[in-house]
Amino acid sequence: MNARTSLLSLIIGLLTIFGATALCAAQARDHLTEQEVELVKEAQALDKRTEVFIKAAERRILVLTNVTTDSTSAKQLKKDIELWGDLPKGTRAELIGDIAKIFDEAITNIDDVSSRDEKNPLLAKALRSLASAATRIVGQLKPLATQAKDDSEVNSFDQLVENAESIIQAANKLPPPSEKKDKSKPEKTK
Repeated sequence: MNARTSLLSLIIGLLTIFGATALCAAQARDHLTEQEVELVKEAQALDKRTEVFIKAAERRILVLTNVTTDSTSAKQLKKDIELWGDLPKGTRAELIGDIAKIFDEAITNIDDVSSRDEKNPLLAKALRSLASAATRIVGQLKPLATQAKDDSEVNSFDQLVENAESIIQAANKLPPPSEKKDKSKPEKTK
């Protein structure tokens, strides 16, 4: 019976390890906070939803670059916390990975709207805004990329840059923005 008890203990131990591993995999890190998810759900228009994604990415930049110590940022941060919640937490690799996933989700949203209504006027506006943010964010993070300490950071930077480049390339394929004429003012004649 001693061998049987040992075998039973081994089986229970292995099941516990496998169960814990499965639980950890199921609890993978979310790239958006609960409040950010709610704001995404509330923003039904594509351009507004894209603005939420951009703001979520910028919140991670604040954490990564320690800009929260400046007094004007602190005032804005207090206002933002009411709506957006506390700044996200995580390692540098996790926060950069979050930004890459946020870009990916924004791309998916734009693609989804495009597949249903390719003439939607908000597509170009959302894509241009996202491309501008992607350019700015990658520029801000380039100094950190040279300081990457491990493979997870390098991989997060690579994914971020890849997503940003695909956004920028898509935006570059857009026709130039049309200038809206102000109809309230009469046109000047020569």
